[in-house]
Amino acid sequence: MVGAAAWIVLAACGGGSDDGPGVVQPPANPAGRGQLLASSPLGAIAPAEIAAALAQDGSHVQGVVPRYSVVSWRLEYTTLDANGGEVRASGLISVPQKPAGSASPVLSYQHGTIFRDAEAPSNNAVPGEVSVILASLGYVVVAPDYVGFGASRGTPHPYLLSAPTAAAVVDLLTASKVWRAQNQVADNGQLFLTGYSEGGYATMAAHRAMQASGSTHLAQLRMAVVGSGPYDVQATLDGLIDLVRREQPVLGALINPGYLRYLGGSVQREVRRVVLRALIPDDADVVYDTRFLDSFFADDTRAIAQDYSVYDWRPQVAVPLYHGRDDQTVPYASSVHTLGAMRIQGAGELVTLTDCRAVPAGHLPCVAPFVEFMLGRVGAVASGL
Repeated sequence: MVGAAAWIVLAACGGGSDDGPGVVQPPANPAGRGQLLASSPLGAIAPAEIAAALAQDGSHVQGVVPRYSVVSWRLEYTTLDANGGEVRASGLISVPQKPAGSASPVLSYQHGTIFRDAEAPSNNAVPGEVSVILASLGYVVVAPDYVGFGASRGTPHPYLLSAPTAAAVVDLLTASKVWRAQNQVADNGQLFLTGYSEGGYATMAAHRAMQASGSTHLAQLRMAVVGSGPYDVQATLDGLIDLVRREQPVLGALINPGYLRYLGGSVQREVRRVVLRALIPDDADVVYDTRFLDSFFADDTRAIAQDYSVYDWRPQVAVPLYHGRDDQTVPYASSVHTLGAMRIQGAGELVTLTDCRAVPAGHLPCVAPFVEFMLGRVGAVASGL
């Protein structure tokens, strides 16, 4: 069900009409960052198909009942690459099919770390895709592929580099706002950000960038719910080095965080190779920019704090953090440091940390509980579902 069929469904039920509430004239399509370059329909999915996907083992979303059919589109837009140059990127927008005139909250969903282009949201608009499932609950869901995936495949993915990571999220929000206005898909004035693992990092980076720049999206932002993200990149990589030391004691006896630059060239190359393999599998079909490791092995804590970490600032809306104490992929310390730093900055009770109760409370076992946690927090505030 693609092409004209999907457009008919969207036009009939997308939420909005020329005379309906909440519909505004299309905003100007910006030149440069955030420019909407193209859109293409990806089809419609019925609630029964989504429910069947949820019933399968391994779904990252549990305990929800789809309410709406969902029509998805791929958007292509302009954002920034790792070097600050403009690049054509892509993302997914999934729209719940509500009665004409309805207005929905917007949920920007940032996916976790993936290593195959086929798993990027706009390449995977299937019934089990998290973005599609969330849209079936009543949210207009916007999900960036990130640079390096989708339309920008071949461009190195700026992993843990805060500026281009934030740009991919914020610029898609801008492009999707243009697209929604052009296609009479009304929002209700509420925006939520969420993500787990790298998606949590991307959410935090985008939130910080929006606030620092005085983004127009801030007026709609109500909450950012994040799980198990490497917000404190120094603590995350120190934890990964500790893991390497435990799993490879011969090599581990030669390394110590804070003294990596003193290693001999051959040892440093081997440690780097082991760390990189722990982060990026050999069968990845996308390219990762790994300059964050160069800063780490040079013990350049200033660069890590300035260009990579996203935890030490003061948010102005609620930021519920979620993390498992047994996480060996992203240390629990990353969230603990974030909570402490943000409260020192004056955030107070706007920032909280909830422990994952899965047994064990590891990185993957806490994905489904995080989604349940996020839906509870966002659902308590969202209207128009």
